[in-house]
Amino acid sequence: MRTDVELTRDGEDFVARLTRDQALAMYEALTHLRHRDGGEDVLALRLGAGGEAVDSLIERLAVGRADALDVRFRWEELHVVHCALTSVATMFMSRGRLLQEPFHIRVGFFRENLDALAVSIVDAASEVAG
Repeated sequence: MRTDVELTRDGEDFVARLTRDQALAMYEALTHLRHRDGGEDVLALRLGAGGEAVDSLIERLAVGRADALDVRFRWEELHVVHCALTSVATMFMSRGRLLQEPFHIRVGFFRENLDALAVSIVDAASEVAG
């Protein structure tokens, strides 16, 4: 999976040119966290946003058969995606260790891919923010 995210600014928003795999990784992380038990308070603790905001992101990241996708994000939405990418692995911990096979089966990517994608979002946002 290519993990370098391309971001540009459009006013206050960011526009990400995502590959199919990048969008799918974000989508899978968000959907897995969205459908966990715990309700709105736990979701807000994990992602910094409630269900309505997360559902909006999930809808926009649904790739279908597209090879690439341009997705518009507000700053706080990039934060939600970053949180999802970095925290979804915690749902697959047992005795302090990541259960890699169940993680890969459910999310469809390796943890390293999601971590690299999260780092790339921060790097790309930092470059175009200032």
